[in-house]
Amino acid sequence: MRHSPVEILDAKTREKLCFLDKVELGQGKSLKDEDVLQKLPVGTTATLYFRDLGAQISWVTVFLTEYAGPLFIYLLFYFRVPFIYGHKYDFTSSRHTVVHLACICHSFHYIKRLLETLFVHRFSHGTMPLRNIFKNCTYYWGFAAWMAYYINHPLYTPPTYGAQQVKLALAIFVICQLGNFSIHMALRDLRPAGSKTRKIPYPTKNPFTWLFLLVSCPNYTYEVGSWIGFAIMTQCLPVALFSLVGFTQMTIWAKGKHRSYLKEFRDYPPLRMPIIPFLL
Repeated sequence: MRHSPVEILDAKTREKLCFLDKVELGQGKSLKDEDVLQKLPVGTTATLYFRDLGAQISWVTVFLTEYAGPLFIYLLFYFRVPFIYGHKYDFTSSRHTVVHLACICHSFHYIKRLLETLFVHRFSHGTMPLRNIFKNCTYYWGFAAWMAYYINHPLYTPPTYGAQQVKLALAIFVICQLGNFSIHMALRDLRPAGSKTRKIPYPTKNPFTWLFLLVSCPNYTYEVGSWIGFAIMTQCLPVALFSLVGFTQMTIWAKGKHRSYLKEFRDYPPLRMPIIPFLL
């Protein structure tokens, strides 16, 4: 049996209360952050196992960093700063309307995400592993640079079906962005500030929330829809790949949340699918 030293500190003063030299590393039921030792259903003695989670970072910090990066990076390519496309294209502007529209949509999306992180989202966990910020930023920042390079390239060609394709794609993007925001607000209203209470999300008077009738995670459905609209608008392969990778990851998250809902709530609506109505 392995042993590990453990320091127990006062949560407020950070004063060391005691030092345990030999703590057996075992497995047990995880306690929630809000659990109070005196209220746990145990007898006069209990064995507590401590686990070192490693370096941690707040969810808010990770979200702000991973979302601010794409916003800034995309604009570098849009304004064609030096050393990207060649000296003769420095700070030139594209003659295609869709390029400017794409910049507006991309910027709006990430500004929305930043504002939601600050004022809408309520996180069930305070921190995540520090390594996640590097993984997440590589994904978001890398794809932002890749798609921005081609969309804002001087040799970029507009979509095959011209204005009609752009208008249809813009409608998809706007509707899905409004839907995504509506779902985030509905989820926020389910959890009072400072609480970690979980409830079954149901549709509200807002028509965008009616997708809750068919899927457990309509915020992911709308998110994928937004990027599909953006891919149709720009007709850009890196955007399509970003949409595919994002859909794959969000499907994994949606399935996990769906299983969690089914496990926690016996009366959970049986017709709901994780992310795509009737299919997935």
